[in-house]
Amino acid sequence: MGGHPDRNAQFENITQLKQDYLDAGNPVISMDTKKKELLGTFYRNGSLYTQAAIQTNDHDFPSSATGSVIPHGFYDLKRNTGYITLGTSHDTSEFACDSLFQWWVNEGIIHYPKAKSLLILCDGGGSNSSRHYIFKEDLQKTANALGLEIRIAHYPPYTSKYNPIEHRFFPHVTRACEGVVFDSVETVKTLISRTSTSKGLTTIVHILDKIYETGRKYAADFKEIMPIVFDTHLPNGITVQFLKNN
Repeated sequence: MGGHPDRNAQFENITQLKQDYLDAGNPVISMDTKKKELLGTFYRNGSLYTQAAIQTNDHDFPSSATGSVIPHGFYDLKRNTGYITLGTSHDTSEFACDSLFQWWVNEGIIHYPKAKSLLILCDGGGSNSSRHYIFKEDLQKTANALGLEIRIAHYPPYTSKYNPIEHRFFPHVTRACEGVVFDSVETVKTLISRTSTSKGLTTIVHILDKIYETGRKYAADFKEIMPIVFDTHLPNGITVQFLKNN
């Protein structure tokens, strides 16, 4: 495992940002994508009560699958609620931003109608990479479409387990689905929708059946015209602010 010279400074920065947003009544959400799952009669870890043995294949060869499902999740720190978008194509930056759009129009704007800004906590890799400008471009388009300022705070490398969604939401999603065969997207939706805890965690699931293109490039002039403000606290670090267009 590696480190990062600004690791502690970024954690302190994230802690302050979270408190500032919560005190102002603005939403703070944690974002990440769970492991892609194949659809079909494949064995899955876990145990469950059944009246008869369930027959499954002992190898999950992709060629034997009927499709795949990609669970992209958001966890609302203030309301203790989870939101999962089930994609059936690829985990791209466009998919991540479309999932954010769905969360806002279905949940965010309802519970935060007076919000002026949105803080998103996420890892530094994957479809929401801190280094990939295609994610910045797609997220800027989302901020413009929503008419909302969006601020991103990336956790330092090798610290993804501290992202709230990883220990407050995803483990419960795994528990709700363990041992059950994923034979269709609808089955996965039903199972994940049952995710809850005795402390009030609830979950909403939405299916996003759209084909996403891989290998996309950001516009040639995006870096020159992008209305993005990088954090002055760690200018070479991992927190950036996305401003909506006037």
